[in-house]
Amino acid sequence: MPLGSLGDHLHDLPPTKEPLDWNMRMKIAAGAAKGLEYLHDKANPPVIHRNLKSSHILLGEGYHPKLSDFGLAKLGPTGGKTHISTRVIGSTAYRDPEYAMTGKLTLKSDIYSFGIVLLELITGRKAVDTTAPREEKNLVEWARPFFKDRKKFPKMADPLLQGRYPMRGLYQALAAAAMCLQPDAEARPVIGDVVTALSYLASQTYDPNSNQNNVVVSISAFMDKEAQKSTGDSSGRQKKKGWQF
Repeated sequence: MPLGSLGDHLHDLPPTKEPLDWNMRMKIAAGAAKGLEYLHDKANPPVIHRNLKSSHILLGEGYHPKLSDFGLAKLGPTGGKTHISTRVIGSTAYRDPEYAMTGKLTLKSDIYSFGIVLLELITGRKAVDTTAPREEKNLVEWARPFFKDRKKFPKMADPLLQGRYPMRGLYQALAAAAMCLQPDAEARPVIGDVVTALSYLASQTYDPNSNQNNVVVSISAFMDKEAQKSTGDSSGRQKKKGWQF
């Protein structure tokens, strides 16, 4: 892929390399979510990637993301089963806590990993940074206290953005990441809901010269409308449902 991996554009950038702007980050997030949606909702039987991370999202011309590295992928549960039991492997930094503790792998395991990737896109931080101070080494553990206080959300934005992002969009993107990173797998959204949220954010082009930070956009109303259009299928996969931010 001509532009390398997503990780190449987020971490350890040389001074001569331009960081991704907010619009491109949301475009990549939405595109990667659509790739995961294909695996979970359109493939039959569904496929669990099991090793989703920023270095496994490759970028083509125009920064179009493609999921890669399916060496650890597993066919998902079928016939009414909720999980498959398997040996715990894959990148520790992106691993779903339930899968890590019990070996029970579900579609929601990929949702957790995707939440970390989304957090990387927003913050510019690595999933695990061994050079950072102890309280900042693990991205999820560093982020959880911030998730509890919206007033601290701006402190989570990648400094390389230099404040050039829509405040409302930042709040909504972080809310999406927080939902994906729920410790309880059942509390995480299905991938269709994630696609709906991120596609909406990607469609809201940010102009740093405008006054967009003063405009209130209701993403929850949009998602409720989209959820009403959604129906389940005969495979037993979960239906999309309203997802409030």
